[in-house]
Amino acid sequence: MDMSDIMKMLKDPQALQRQALEAQERMAAISAVGSAGGGMVRVTLSGTMELLNVEIAPEAIDPSDPAMLQDLIKAAHNDASYRVKEALQADVARNLGSMPGLGR
Repeated sequence: MDMSDIMKMLKDPQALQRQALEAQERMAAISAVGSAGGGMVRVTLSGTMELLNVEIAPEAIDPSDPAMLQDLIKAAHNDASYRVKEALQADVARNLGSMPGLGR
């Protein structure tokens, strides 16, 4: 990308705003599931990192060991977060290629 491409983008603020809104909509549409403990704990996050769902298998609940369940939830959340970030990076790469002046 050179300066002329940047200047073209800056001269059309409505197009930039439209692209930003489209990006926000794509982010909200993305979701990813992370899991831990062989799938005993599953966490679903949106592209905006909103927690959408938590599933905990009954066998993951041991009243004598709450720390284990806490660790499984954290691990599943971290897995989902990683997957959301991967999906967002893929979306950005896909959409940058379609923007005028930024395609390769």
